[in-house]
Amino acid sequence: MPHCSPLHSRPPIRFFCSIPSGSRTACLIAVLGLGSHTLASAQNTATPTTQTSDSQRAKPELVDPATLPELPEVQQLRDALTKNTPELARPAERADLDVFGKAIDWTLRHGEIRTVPQREALQRVAKRGLERLTAAAAGQTPWVSQSGRHVLGYRSEVDESIQPYALSIPAGYTPDSSDRWPLEVVLHGRDNDLNEIKFIDTHDGKAVKNPPAHFRLEVFGRTNNAYRWAGEADVFEAMRDVERRFRIDDQRVNLWGFSMGGAGAWHLGVHHPDKWASVGAGAGFADTITYQKLKEPVESPRRELLRIYDAVDYAGNAGLVPLIGYGGSEDPQLAAAQTMQKAAREAGFEIPVLVGPGVAHKWHPDSQKEFEAFHEKYRQTGRRRYRLAPRVQFVTWTVKYPEADWLRVIRQEFPYVRSTIDARIVAEKDLVEVTTSNIAILGVDRQAGDSISIDGGEPLPLRNAAEGLLPDVYFELRANGWKQLEYKASRDVEINDMRHKHHRLQGPIDDAFTQPFIHVTGSGRPWSSAHEDHAKWSLERSRNEFDKWLRGQPPLTVDNRVSDEVLMDKNLILWGDPGSNSIIARIVDQLPIAWTKEKITVGGKEYSTTNHTVALIVPNPLNSLRYVVINSGHTFHEPDFRGSNAQLYPRLGDLAIIRFTQKADNSYAEEVMENTILDSRWRLPTTNADTEK
Repeated sequence: MPHCSPLHSRPPIRFFCSIPSGSRTACLIAVLGLGSHTLASAQNTATPTTQTSDSQRAKPELVDPATLPELPEVQQLRDALTKNTPELARPAERADLDVFGKAIDWTLRHGEIRTVPQREALQRVAKRGLERLTAAAAGQTPWVSQSGRHVLGYRSEVDESIQPYALSIPAGYTPDSSDRWPLEVVLHGRDNDLNEIKFIDTHDGKAVKNPPAHFRLEVFGRTNNAYRWAGEADVFEAMRDVERRFRIDDQRVNLWGFSMGGAGAWHLGVHHPDKWASVGAGAGFADTITYQKLKEPVESPRRELLRIYDAVDYAGNAGLVPLIGYGGSEDPQLAAAQTMQKAAREAGFEIPVLVGPGVAHKWHPDSQKEFEAFHEKYRQTGRRRYRLAPRVQFVTWTVKYPEADWLRVIRQEFPYVRSTIDARIVAEKDLVEVTTSNIAILGVDRQAGDSISIDGGEPLPLRNAAEGLLPDVYFELRANGWKQLEYKASRDVEINDMRHKHHRLQGPIDDAFTQPFIHVTGSGRPWSSAHEDHAKWSLERSRNEFDKWLRGQPPLTVDNRVSDEVLMDKNLILWGDPGSNSIIARIVDQLPIAWTKEKITVGGKEYSTTNHTVALIVPNPLNSLRYVVINSGHTFHEPDFRGSNAQLYPRLGDLAIIRFTQKADNSYAEEVMENTILDSRWRLPTTNADTEK
């Protein structure tokens, strides 16, 4: 038999695997699309299963990096991009041209063109960029008007960078047609050599055997981050760009990936279950503790912060989207799919798991066909369109992921504690019955029923509640039970009064870098020169790591140049102290710490500013719709980016005190003295209640 569990004809076989689920895969296969278009890569830095001796292995010829900027194609493209601003007819965009220049700039600056084959790829990409510019100057845009695979670009809202994606346009698509087309979203596996040049050279203009009869989006994902943080934003920004330019049916969007892409598919599938017609994950990890072999018990708050991304904690959402897993019988990562299957089954749902007999970290052809058929089925039917789902069961651990069909978790009682919803539409009574846990404010689509009963309480108005002016009706848990909020109170919830954590303002520090942000340095005299030196070093580290590993150069400004527009539109990443940075000085009295020239005080503990700094995220007191972060970039660093995409989880919560010691090379050793998740009201927790519940 080609696999161990058919999808529909009979119940899936229960699997028992003796291979440790945390073992690193040894193969370098990652599938970038169905059928024949496969590329070698893996979830982590890995070694091939077959060892080759040095004498057998052909060593690629190296190139001199100093010669690369002088290549004629590179010079011509850079010059042409500077001088040419052709008018482009929609759906073409300027980013479709600039993506070639961005690819060259990043790969050269980071020394990523090292061998002759890589140089040849650089030259091919430069030539394709010149060809595209020539066509644009003649008023032609074949990359958005002809069927085939093309690399397009968009400008990210996160950091204003140009990012690529590959799009296969199906034969028969005509922009003037009113038809809407399905979209297949594909997540690639880890490839330690992946950059913009390799991505463009792999995809743009390349033929696909058995081309899809629908649009296929192959995501760049800012290279190798398991589609987390800005990588997660890239998936949805690329999707929005495709949907904005082409006639896409947003109810027929399928998602899948293999290896790191499989991990991304588990993650995006169960965290955003109302986005997809179906989701498939091949050989992708779902549990950081198991996969990384972390020693239990994992200390707080790191244990709570792992709840943000670990897909296994959200497996209860399997009832909201059709999911399928795959793994080779000889692949340790089969255990990840089985773990998801087990967790979903415990919640009352079934995730079918295909097993490729006799194969390791790759597709078995028969399993792959069944995997394709699964998605094709749901591609044809799509998601429910015209009536609300009669039952919704949803789980989340953070309001970063609050939505389930016609319900939203607006606020939790305790962050990173399991929140659940079990909601039924009782049609004959025109009533909604809801059972909840760890939810402080619940949002409900008013079309679900005439009234609603929450946690066994008396029915409250729904369809005509709050003057009927907002799409959702909000219900707040009070000491005496649930209360429906009227229009003004509902509006206050939506605009946020800074006193509560809610969606897009829930932390931790790393979350600020998934939204538009800008670094802000100080123009004044620092209170502590030692503190200022460490802040400058930390800023440089943050910008360099983001540039290299997340493929963007975030904007940078000085405190006295922050305009009202910037204040309204961006998260402010502030560097320095209240003496050097005037914006820190303006808000310091509204922070959950005390800060003087000599010391920083947190919860009664004092730390000298000569060798301590604070890393902090809170809603910006000057604009409650945005974050402010003080003295921190991402809380994981270069060794984590190099080591494994599974290591890109937060090391700090919302507030930390860090002791720094300058080393002989002028870098710093850092020791975390305090590391705290602020409570649901952005306050220092008075006890450990939030994390113990």
